[in-house]
Amino acid sequence: MDWLHNLSVPWMALVCFGFTYLIAAAVYVTVIALGSGKRAHSFKAVSAGMLPPVGILFGLFVAFTAAQVWNDNDRANTAVDREASAMATVVALATSFPGTAETRLRAPIRRHIEEAATQEWPLMASRAETLKLTAGPLTEALELTLALAPNSPGQQTAQREIVTALGSAFEARRQRIIISQSKVNFVKWASLYLQAICAFVAIAMVHIDDRLTAKVALGIFATGVAVSILLILSHDRPFTGQISISPKPLLEVMPDAGR
Repeated sequence: MDWLHNLSVPWMALVCFGFTYLIAAAVYVTVIALGSGKRAHSFKAVSAGMLPPVGILFGLFVAFTAAQVWNDNDRANTAVDREASAMATVVALATSFPGTAETRLRAPIRRHIEEAATQEWPLMASRAETLKLTAGPLTEALELTLALAPNSPGQQTAQREIVTALGSAFEARRQRIIISQSKVNFVKWASLYLQAICAFVAIAMVHIDDRLTAKVALGIFATGVAVSILLILSHDRPFTGQISISPKPLLEVMPDAGR
């Protein structure tokens, strides 16, 4: 489904709505065809009272799936913001070591942000980034920090805080890479559509005597199903697609190249 997640929202909506309407139409045609002859009486006997429970079950499936998606997106945003905050802290505290030390500290931070934006983000979008790829610039920044020789209590404090911030950056990077692998699995997608099909069948059977009403009811419910699927699909993978988390927070704290 990579091709689907990489579509723009309008095209993704077209696919979701088209596929859902196609399923609803297929269910309608099948129920109408099977509801003729001897089976007509049995189909007509289906109670309208089963529609609310079926709709509620579909709503629970949507809520269950959406809860995972929102949680993954919140965690991803938090990880990126935390990493950006850690980078900003290092850049700010590097001024406690003016001159060559400051310049040497800022260089790997800038390189880390550049690599994250230009290399890691595309890999995360394709779910190809792994923890096996180490953060070389962050490791270099940590080594440089530990090699510093503080000349005052203020510099000693700054050194400790920089080490802490770099540790936070390592952990935040690890978290965003792990979250980039998350997705709604096939079982959940299949369950959503199977429950929707059950609702389509129930609606068509309940309104089998009035085909116009059946079409209208199926169209309305199919629209709700398509909207739900689109909402989940567009946010399914936090770092993939048009609606995805960008490296903007990191780029905003990137130190100047000239310093």
